Amino acid sequence: MDNAVAIVQAYLRLNGYFTVTEFPIIEAMRQGGHRVATDLDVLAFRFPRAARVVPTPGRSGEHDRDLGGLDPALGLNGDEADMIVGEVKEGRAELNRGARDPAILRAVLTRFGCCDADEATDLVEGLIRHGAVDTRHGHRVRLVAFGSSVGDASPGYQTVRLGHAVAHIVTHLRQHWDALHHAEFKDPALGFFATCMKTGADVVVRHE
Repeated sequence: MDNAVAIVQAYLRLNGYFTVTEFPIIEAMRQGGHRVATDLDVLAFRFPRAARVVPTPGRSGEHDRDLGGLDPALGLNGDEADMIVGEVKEGRAELNRGARDPAILRAVLTRFGCCDADEATDLVEGLIRHGAVDTRHGHRVRLVAFGSSVGDASPGYQTVRLGHAVAHIVTHLRQHWDALHHAEFKDPALGFFATCMKTGADVVVRHE
């Protein structure tokens, strides 16, 4: 997995998303046959009010520990279901042509069950035009680009700096290290930062 994609995956997982990375889209060719049209960097879905909880023994959850809320940079109130179609760049945050291709987006929306094929066409048009759309099932689908830098003007979709994602991951680990240091993270980015902290390495991040 690409390092930048790994960072975004860890960031989204800490914010309650289930993720799929480097998802291939196969398309039919006009002259016959098939090909891989593109790999989408990250697809993520978050259920309403998702939380990261450390439970206490017993039937009651009265003393369960909530490990933090939703990062405001993601632009959600937390009470709505949210799906992200994300592009990840080590340079400027922007979407590739494939991430705004109607055929590819139709395949994504129907594959992940947010709508049927008949509804997908209209949803995709709104998604490309506005960068976000609401389905009739009550959740949002958004286009989000992650990168080391963002442009001054709004590109018609949401952007998140990779540096912000790294800072969020490290800050989360530091704030809850008393509980999290017991875990052996299999997620590559979380595992890297956790190992740095376990070995006493100083991970320095600059907040925006």
